[in-house]
Amino acid sequence: MPEREAQPQSAVFGRFRFDLSSRELHKDGHTVRLEDKAAQLLSILVSRAGQVVSREELREALWPGDVHLDFQHGLNKTVNKLRAALGDDADEPRFIETLSRRGYRFTAAVELVGNGRHPAPAADSAAAPDTSRPDTVSAEAAANSSRRWKVIAFVSAVCTVLVLASYIAWPRLTQRAMQSPAQKGSILLGEFMNSTGDPVFDDTLRQGLSVQLEQSPFLNLVSDGQIHQTLRMMGQPAEAKLTPAIAQELCARTGSKAFLRGSIANLGSAYVIGLKAVDCTTGELLADAQSQAPSKEKVLDALSRAATDLRSKLGESLSTVRGFDTPLEQVTTPSLEALQAYSQGRKAVAENGEWYESALLFRRAVELDPSFAMAYEALGVDYENLGQVSLGAENRRKAYELRQRTSERERLYIESGYYLSGTGELQKALETQEMLVRVYPRDFASWNNLGTVTGRLGQWDRVLVAQRKAAELGMHAIVHAGLISAYMCLNRLDEARATAREVQAKNLDSPFLHYVLYQLAFMEEDPHGMAEQVAWASGKPVPERTLLELESDTAAFSGRLGKARELSRRALMLAEQQGEKEVAAGFEAQAAVREALYGNAAEARIRAAAALKLSENRDTKSGAALALAFAGGAAQPLADDLAKQFPQDTIVQFNYLPTLRAQFALQRAQASKAIEELRVASPFELGQVAFAFYPVYVRGNAFLAVREGDHAAAEFQKIVEWRGIVRNEPIGALAHLGLARAYAVQGDTAKALAAYNDFFTLWKDADPDIPILKQARREYARLNKD
Repeated sequence: MPEREAQPQSAVFGRFRFDLSSRELHKDGHTVRLEDKAAQLLSILVSRAGQVVSREELREALWPGDVHLDFQHGLNKTVNKLRAALGDDADEPRFIETLSRRGYRFTAAVELVGNGRHPAPAADSAAAPDTSRPDTVSAEAAANSSRRWKVIAFVSAVCTVLVLASYIAWPRLTQRAMQSPAQKGSILLGEFMNSTGDPVFDDTLRQGLSVQLEQSPFLNLVSDGQIHQTLRMMGQPAEAKLTPAIAQELCARTGSKAFLRGSIANLGSAYVIGLKAVDCTTGELLADAQSQAPSKEKVLDALSRAATDLRSKLGESLSTVRGFDTPLEQVTTPSLEALQAYSQGRKAVAENGEWYESALLFRRAVELDPSFAMAYEALGVDYENLGQVSLGAENRRKAYELRQRTSERERLYIESGYYLSGTGELQKALETQEMLVRVYPRDFASWNNLGTVTGRLGQWDRVLVAQRKAAELGMHAIVHAGLISAYMCLNRLDEARATAREVQAKNLDSPFLHYVLYQLAFMEEDPHGMAEQVAWASGKPVPERTLLELESDTAAFSGRLGKARELSRRALMLAEQQGEKEVAAGFEAQAAVREALYGNAAEARIRAAAALKLSENRDTKSGAALALAFAGGAAQPLADDLAKQFPQDTIVQFNYLPTLRAQFALQRAQASKAIEELRVASPFELGQVAFAFYPVYVRGNAFLAVREGDHAAAEFQKIVEWRGIVRNEPIGALAHLGLARAYAVQGDTAKALAAYNDFFTLWKDADPDIPILKQARREYARLNKD
């Protein structure tokens, strides 16, 4: 009998050897640790090297017969772990290539080795394969993915979700197009000339072309925000039509290499779509494309074909075009009218941050097309910025349910927003947003939104790095306000003020910028600066109520509780007049918490009940529960509801609930249990959330209760030192009183008296009948007497 051919036992690639039977991975003779799923994945990929392995195949192989509720997340996590073990880079892969929506391909040269064969690993894992062998992978597959980008870790200090306008961004030009004149610069998208006489095409086709081109990781479109800013510098109105002459000047001012012109014209009953790319300097035609639509309903399809053709002519490889080429109807909507409303909504946000106006337009878009995923996402963001959290979450959930109708870029954007605001799963939001910036590294909205996530996680060093990147890429008031906020959170006030001057010099504006400038003035103890922002907001419904509430917090911070109540009442009335129950509920919950902290238990219970009558969203219910817990009320049922209602929410599970449980334990004189309850909150307590640093405050009180003055002082000092995050929260003032009590427990009378005096200085204009102030004065008198 002929000798049976030995089955391969190992797969050798680069400096690695992978044992196919034991699933052990070795590099240069040393074992590399692999988790089981990652090892299974590697076994599948190397055994089918050079072939595309679909995500569905991997699901069946890695989770056979299992109802895996989050397969996408599980597979992404497994791929990332395998890449980490191999030292691979998703942007410039040497081993594992991602094929969007299809699966993965192992691209390195693989040699399958049987018994007794032990070839030495290649010195360089990227060495060219021996294509004469059937068990060796061609390097051709790897070539297409070698033109990706390095990931820059990104975060933002913006403490609310950034408006959708900043979603407009710039993917980079292809590195393959070495001969393309647009290779080293941006491309400006000019007007779409409409000679049909049908107004439905006005703005709509330019927006559609923008969305289609944004899919490409290799085309760098100048953002609408930068266009509006540059138009102002040219003395033109922000809404000026981008005629060829204006577009050419814009092109030069923005350092772009080319601008695109589009046109639509009638041809009998049909329509002709034309696209031209023109050199900014010479006016030379670089590339053009044309497509016909037999009817009005097919215009978007024709535009999609023309855009794909133009992308190819501008230098993209065919494989890249195919990989990021969702038809336009799926990217946005098959309804021209819906696309027009959506375009106008994005323009309203980009030009002035007008969320009411844009929300009306986005709502019109979803009425025209109930399956318009990105319009739901945009509407959800607007509602959140308007304080209507439940409506925001509802619309983002609809977008999530429809995400398969979108492009890869929009799908990731929607998923990240859903995890952030829908389920509250910050780690999933983080991973999805990181994937967005890997694929689209010049999208300043993705950088900023990823910063929102990491800001909530309290990773402030990353916040600043990323917010600088977002500001570098996006000429938008909200982005730069985020950079100011990042500096504030890190107590770098000189840099915050310098950035503010720069933003104001550029005439950038948005309500959010004024909120941040108010808080900066508060931190700089600048009452005139705060008054300026309040005056600006007068007569503007949303900004006015927001600035009144900020003023209320500032008054309460200095113990002027009567003034705080009056300001909060005015803010509440404005919100109720505007029909904004959730906003009003938030104001009531905040008032309830400060009343409880200051010792007014009865008033705290009244305000908490009033808040819950208006809304029971996450932050309102959490605020009411905190107020009742501090006031000795019945907060346990609310805590139980939060635990059941938000089982996956990072902030609820690792911030709000541990704080509530710790406060319950303190009420039962179980201070040690309170300290233990708060251990799980430690990694998340620096996050920018509705009730920031409350785990730290309660822990400090727990250490006081067990007479551990040094530990208590460390907790209260943390609040004082991170004043850029705490800002005008009441615990920012009460931390000084906590320090005085901690020093007294330590027996350091001099430091205790000094800390009491710090507190009394902050509250020099305080209402004299506040219970906690009376108590502090009694403590000071006893200590001074001793």
